[in-house]
Amino acid sequence: MLLVQSVFAGVNVLYKLALNDGMNLMIMIAFRFVFASLFMFPLAFFLERNKRPKMTRSILFYGFLCGLFGGTLSQNLYVQSLAMTSATFVSAMQNLAPAITFLLALSFGMEKLEMRSKEGVAKVAGTLVGIGGAMFLTFYKGIQISIWSTHVDLLRGGHLAHLPQNPHHSHNFVLGSLLALASCLSYSFWLILQTKMTKIYPCQYSSTALMCMMGAIQGLAISICVERDWKQWKLGWNIRLLTVAFAGIVASGAMVTLMAWCVRMRGPLYVSSFSPLMLLLVAIAGSLCLQESLHLGSVIGAVLIVCGLYMVLWGKSREMNNILPLKDVEVTTPKPQNESQFYDIKNNTSITT
Repeated sequence: MLLVQSVFAGVNVLYKLALNDGMNLMIMIAFRFVFASLFMFPLAFFLERNKRPKMTRSILFYGFLCGLFGGTLSQNLYVQSLAMTSATFVSAMQNLAPAITFLLALSFGMEKLEMRSKEGVAKVAGTLVGIGGAMFLTFYKGIQISIWSTHVDLLRGGHLAHLPQNPHHSHNFVLGSLLALASCLSYSFWLILQTKMTKIYPCQYSSTALMCMMGAIQGLAISICVERDWKQWKLGWNIRLLTVAFAGIVASGAMVTLMAWCVRMRGPLYVSSFSPLMLLLVAIAGSLCLQESLHLGSVIGAVLIVCGLYMVLWGKSREMNNILPLKDVEVTTPKPQNESQFYDIKNNTSITT
């Protein structure tokens, strides 16, 4: 998960650079899943050729939903909010994923709410603190905080260069915040679906390939209906090709496979707990390379979101520690001295006389 969040932080920066180059958002997402599908299908075919279960309508349906909520919908909402705000802001909003995942898991009966215990109170309080942090992050600006300046701005001279450096000045900032929240909701719902998907189709390479294929079909269908300028579909040896190739092959291909494995091993809440690392990495990269400014409201809101995140995780970890695994216990009784034991080879049993 540390590797996953580091790659996703790099995708955030590449997204911003591709947007600055004038690339269409929906086409970028469609190409991302096309590259991911081309990368994952050969891996799934050779690595899981003999252990892949039979494809059913139920698996196809869950694959379609995973491609929709974990791919097309969440990524399109994400890049739209990224264009309206900043990479650091959108990364901070993604820290709401554990709280939203907890609420969804609670509604689907995957989590239990025990308000009489410390664990239950911590999960509810952490959810409320995280939501409050998101509202603080959105509606309060505060003073500008200058930590360092490298005078390196990779967005200079591009389509985003004319926008003010402070995204709070934009009239689309609230809309971008709502889109980031919707993206987080879609991502959390995908984690819930992925839990079910790993049970009925426990092949992470094949399930990821199926999800990427569905995302590619959905993304291409939407993009063709929206964008009729075929010049936008051309990829040259530039930042556009690098963005869709890296995001598709590395992020949607290899990293989503790792996430599916982690969901199967530790559950959806564990996977969403590493999102604060991406916030830290994106904040550093944004201030170093994109000249993104930090404000007091953003820092306080991000701190509240992270505090709420780890309150939820503390409650979940304590809850998991209280669940002891069932072990086979061998009960032995003292054998009287006048008894002797023989072994019946035919019936594979022991006989006491």
